[in-house]
Amino acid sequence: MDLRGRAFLSVHRLRILLMLFHTMAQIMAEQEVENLSGLSTNPEKDIFVVRENGTTCLMAEFAAKFIVPYDVWASNYVDLITEQADIALTRGAEVNGRCGSNESELQVFWVDRAYALKMLFLKESHNTSKGSEATWRLSKVQFVYDSTEKTHFKDAVSAGKHTANSHHLSALVTPAGKSYECQAQQTISLASSDPQKTVTMILSAVHIQPFDIISDFVFSEGKLGSGGMRKEEGMADGERCLEINYKNTRLCRISLQGSHYKCL
Repeated sequence: MDLRGRAFLSVHRLRILLMLFHTMAQIMAEQEVENLSGLSTNPEKDIFVVRENGTTCLMAEFAAKFIVPYDVWASNYVDLITEQADIALTRGAEVNGRCGSNESELQVFWVDRAYALKMLFLKESHNTSKGSEATWRLSKVQFVYDSTEKTHFKDAVSAGKHTANSHHLSALVTPAGKSYECQAQQTISLASSDPQKTVTMILSAVHIQPFDIISDFVFSEGKLGSGGMRKEEGMADGERCLEINYKNTRLCRISLQGSHYKCL
């Protein structure tokens, strides 16, 4: 074989190797999603994980319920009356998501995709007296529901798929690099495409981190929501108690008063 033939084969092999490398890189860059709800000791709570390039980039642990008003015919079949569906996010839900440096999204589907929850998170920088500070927040919630689903909706008028969206939302605001944690219930109002209907989303037992996760499957240090502190009997004014728990085991109780704290 002459030099020209050998050179052609070498270039051809190089192209094949480059194509294989590009394909492998795409596969390795693909995102993985996991529902780890079976690890939770709370039967109402789900644990969702989005992984990218083999490492965790978004973790969310929470219980969620949606209160959805819908119309049914009154007994005279002339008037409409409003009923209410209580829809809980159930274990074993399908999960999807994406991660970015400044924007991440969690998507959850359940009951054969009759219900879908999308949560959009943004990371932003702000100029303060101390310099530039970065925070992340929950910036949008979308809930899609199908009122033809018979488990929660009974004889809904004009049954079909509806979309409920938040407006100008800025919730769970947390310093960048930290997770958000709060056991107390929090409500978010969503305007539905079903005319004159407002869906209420109730979150509880929340622990979320959509950016800057350092260790795989491990939340960073948390910013505690206001519902995590409480005053106990015998404490001084302004003093609050915070419990740090892991798998229902109390690791530490901290007394907070002003900017001071101590382990009890």
